Amino acid sequence: MAVPMKNGGMSKGKVIWYTLLSGVTTGIGAFFGAVVGSVSQTVIGLCLAFAAGAMLYLVAGELLPESNHLYTGRMATLGNILGLLTGVWVIHL
Repeated sequence: MAVPMKNGGMSKGKVIWYTLLSGVTTGIGAFFGAVVGSVSQTVIGLCLAFAAGAMLYLVAGELLPESNHLYTGRMATLGNILGLLTGVWVIHL
């Protein structure tokens, strides 16, 4: 995450600060996830379902249309299909 900010012209101090801030919030989120996840199996299932829904929204709503816009032709579509099938195959192992 630091390279795009630095390439965008941000100062080195701001890049370091924002990268550290992102790391701290990730650690806090992991801590609360561990606390909430230890409550019950149902809570873990609900949290995982929410995370999966958020990822599906991002992929289907943002990444797939952008990949089809940037790379016209069959390769982007074939890559998306292959990635989906690989994910389904890994889950069923």
